[in-house]
Amino acid sequence: MIEGLEKLLAWGGTRRDIAFLAVSGVALVLSLAGVEPFPFSIAWVAIILCGVPIILEAVIGLVTEFDVTADVLVSLALIASVFIGEDFAAGEVAFIMQLGGLLEELTVARARAGIERLVHLTPRTARRIARASAEGAEPRPVAEETIAAEAVQVGDILRVLPGEAVPVDGVIVSGQTSVNQAVMTGESLPVDKGPGDEVSSGTVNQFGSFDMAATRVGEDSSIQRMIRLVQSADAGKAKIVNLADRWAVWIVAIALVAAVLTYLVTGEIIRSVTILVVFCPCALVLATPTAIMAAIGNATRHGFLVREGDALERLAQVRRVCFDKTGTLTTGEPQVVAVFSGEKDVSEETLLAIAGAAEKRSEHPLGRAIVAATTERAGAAPKDPTSFAMVPGRGVVAEVGGRTVYAGSAALLAEHGLAIPDALGRRVDAARAEGATITYLGWGDAAAGFIALADRVRENATSTLSAVRETGVEPVLLTGDHEAAAAHVAAELGITTYKAACLPEDKLSFIDDSERAGKGVCMVGDGVNDAPALKRALVGIAMGGIGSDIAVDAADIALVNDDIAELPHLLRLSRRMMTTIKINLTFSMTLNFIAIALAISGVLNPVVGALVHNAGSVLVIVNSALLLGWKPRVR
Repeated sequence: MIEGLEKLLAWGGTRRDIAFLAVSGVALVLSLAGVEPFPFSIAWVAIILCGVPIILEAVIGLVTEFDVTADVLVSLALIASVFIGEDFAAGEVAFIMQLGGLLEELTVARARAGIERLVHLTPRTARRIARASAEGAEPRPVAEETIAAEAVQVGDILRVLPGEAVPVDGVIVSGQTSVNQAVMTGESLPVDKGPGDEVSSGTVNQFGSFDMAATRVGEDSSIQRMIRLVQSADAGKAKIVNLADRWAVWIVAIALVAAVLTYLVTGEIIRSVTILVVFCPCALVLATPTAIMAAIGNATRHGFLVREGDALERLAQVRRVCFDKTGTLTTGEPQVVAVFSGEKDVSEETLLAIAGAAEKRSEHPLGRAIVAATTERAGAAPKDPTSFAMVPGRGVVAEVGGRTVYAGSAALLAEHGLAIPDALGRRVDAARAEGATITYLGWGDAAAGFIALADRVRENATSTLSAVRETGVEPVLLTGDHEAAAAHVAAELGITTYKAACLPEDKLSFIDDSERAGKGVCMVGDGVNDAPALKRALVGIAMGGIGSDIAVDAADIALVNDDIAELPHLLRLSRRMMTTIKINLTFSMTLNFIAIALAISGVLNPVVGALVHNAGSVLVIVNSALLLGWKPRVR
């Protein structure tokens, strides 16, 4: 029986609710105008379409879980109004309540596709060139075969070609390459890899092919652990219970006791029914969703797409905002920040021009950044190299101006017998301490200088974080980047709390620790690796423009234009919204108690009582609407 009622209520969804409300609204207007085309009051249309679902919800809640919600009191008011023949009062109460429920429902996000998109990142196949043998024995070579990724065994030797995703976790046994690890660490720069280095499933091989030994496969692989983190992260996120439902037990008790006592004392059933009608919590139910809808409208004009209805309620509780670094506080693209020449007869401009020519055909992000800097400073594109060869995981070797130029890592120079002078090494150490990535440049038998590249901080990041602190919220940096880069960016932005080399589980751990300490966390990020943290945090905000679809799906709020400058406004708006909700609740409860006193004394009858509490509903809506244009006062 109960299961059948639940299926009936689930039928149709939001479109059905909107249609029922529209028809009920028309019926009430006709009833108010005295148009009665049927032998019964047309207000019965609203009673049936809007009132019956409320009564069914109340019955299901009481029978299955003895859950006393606002629907119980509304049901009592509906039945009492019908009992004494006040059909219009019953219809308009049902209409107001269903309108409030619809507003609330429209602000709650439904199932999202983030998990499915994350699953799509999981590699489907792998190239196996050797099968795992008995423990301790060498893998047995086989003809290269393509197998399902889930069929890979620990110890298998796999080959990964340029552009392919790493199928399982493992260790490189041969080959040099650069791997894009953004899916795991969020950092946009590829990481050079060689024999002995670990690689994670889901990361992408950029340039050279390599062979790897599988170490963690199937459900133990990094990408599968990421999927489980996203799936489970929601479980720890507290959901805010509707205040009307939280107080419903007391409201129902007070209303019933007052109605019974009034009837026992006065003997007038009309007064008891009026008490139930005026105590119907229409304004109380509307207090929260109308304020949320108005605040969402305000947030939208400031570039925020609020995807979870109660996200702004939760945001008001936040005491820490945790930022990912790359793409959030920084631009997400490497830029040349320093050029140093170790040779007196080679200027920095000349060194950069040589580097630009050597890197002109490079596909590596660092090489492209050097070419862009050369073009910008010289006003023209660098010259073409006479010859060019890319060394995966090391750099490039090119013929520029009649000499062989080596541009890349220290390992590239060492392989070709080029020494790095001590003075140059000290300058490199200083640049790395500031979070820079180094590209050496050399010819002959020694390094001639280096180019330092870094992901630059957004122009408005410092002022934004300062404004965040003014709201009483602490900014925190959580990044997958190395310690030096994290420390440099944190110092530049004035952030005192930061955590470097973060994997997704490290970010989750920090969020859990913060919330156990009573510091609710808002996570701001853009990458796939941020998805578990975005979902687990009290509030998740994703960069909607540059952010991955998976990050946006996992978040409660998307920042459409990627401009974090509006974040302080959103924090203040959430608190202002909560103030508005509290004012609405206080007003509606006060009005109800005044109305019940008048009903007990006989001053109000059911129809007038219904109009009084509907006037309260209108005032609540008007007060909430003020949030649409709200702006914090500028000091």
